[in-house]
Amino acid sequence: INLLGLMTIAPFTKIEADIRQSFRLLSRIKEELSSEIDRDQRFELSMGMSQDYEIAIEEGSTMIRVGTSIFGPRGR
Repeated sequence: INLLGLMTIAPFTKIEADIRQSFRLLSRIKEELSSEIDRDQRFELSMGMSQDYEIAIEEGSTMIRVGTSIFGPRGR
């Protein structure tokens, strides 16, 4: 297995502190893993979606998912 990075989805809440805490936790885990794994390439941190991508970027995200912002909400 070649680990390329980590991904998380924030808790379903509008409480910014809870969202930030989940992103910050994964960012710390990424830093710990990166220091233990001998890597020649970048270790991705995928977190943040249309509603919380700004927080994710502030907390170190290297990849965001913004489909709803681009395509609109899904039909039901």
